[in-house]
Amino acid sequence: MTAVLKTTAAVETAPFAIRAERASDLRAREALLDASFGEGRHTRTCQRLRDGRVPAEGLSFTAEHDGRVVGTVRLWHVSAAGVPALVLGPLAVDASCRKLGVGAALMRHALQEAAARGHGAVILRGDPDYYARFGFSAARTGDLALPGPFERERLLAVELRTGALDETSGMIVATGAKICTRARRPRARRNAAVAVAA
Repeated sequence: MTAVLKTTAAVETAPFAIRAERASDLRAREALLDASFGEGRHTRTCQRLRDGRVPAEGLSFTAEHDGRVVGTVRLWHVSAAGVPALVLGPLAVDASCRKLGVGAALMRHALQEAAARGHGAVILRGDPDYYARFGFSAARTGDLALPGPFERERLLAVELRTGALDETSGMIVATGAKICTRARRPRARRNAAVAVAA
């Protein structure tokens, strides 16, 4: 599904599209994340919730402008002290498109899709002022913790279903499917490869 959104005053004639992430987006997505967060992005606390995991099915999105990737967001399965939830991030937008509303559109689209798929809550670590417009606050995260250092006021959540985070207390841990690191070839094909090599 692709949502086409008109941009605001900055570039009135240039629309951007939000669509499901494709495998062909990977290189551009990684470059965008490096440009947005720097080389140290892999050491951030929330990265521990994504390492070695697959994003939640159907919840990775790309923003495209003039045929190039200009925004990205993914959601990941976690357990918030035993309660199923999603963690959002990273959300990144190309510097040349930050005034077009790409980030807000990606965020709204991701939350709508998560709600449509029946998820109860989304958690993130971020700027409270920016994310408040999407309903995020620290009201439900006071008794939750991340696997590493974090600023308490920046651990935010929004409930997609009322009461989804009631009485949660403890560590947020990754629960999503693990990335398969070694693909196995069918036995006949492996034997053929050995025969050719010999």
